[in-house]
Amino acid sequence: MSVDKDLFRRVMGQFATGVTIVTTRLGEHLHGSTANAFTSVSLEPLLVLVCLDKKGDTHDLVRQSGIYAVNILSEEQEELSRLFARKDPEHPHRLDTLPHRYAATGAPILEGCLAYLDCRVVDALEAGDHTIFVGRVEEAAVTGDGRPLLFFRGRYCRLADEAPSPAARG
Repeated sequence: MSVDKDLFRRVMGQFATGVTIVTTRLGEHLHGSTANAFTSVSLEPLLVLVCLDKKGDTHDLVRQSGIYAVNILSEEQEELSRLFARKDPEHPHRLDTLPHRYAATGAPILEGCLAYLDCRVVDALEAGDHTIFVGRVEEAAVTGDGRPLLFFRGRYCRLADEAPSPAARG
């Protein structure tokens, strides 16, 4: 039995994910792209991966710069996520006008994100229309205590109940 793209997207939409903006810097070029294909890989060494569309500008800049930051978005950042998810050549995914600072690698960290991981690319694997960039974590921090932005069934969602605070977990 063959699985078509629409069915595949519907099935994958049943898996709720967090939402991130992957940012990078190449010289003075600052770029970002919304991504939910992100996960931890290893604790020794500390590795994470992101999957970026080969057609996107962010993809090419990550490949050239060898760095990226994963900015984990709060539910207040839905519009920012929408902006960086658009595939509109007239509105490139530039960060110039957004409040940000730089992490250890020089990758931009967005103000207002819940947490970030600053990474140096250690491997790039071709996978269909995307590239899987495996990054060694150089810097990480929890920068906010808000609620995460979620994506489920093709829509942005919010947690139904309050998540425990870090102090409550011990």
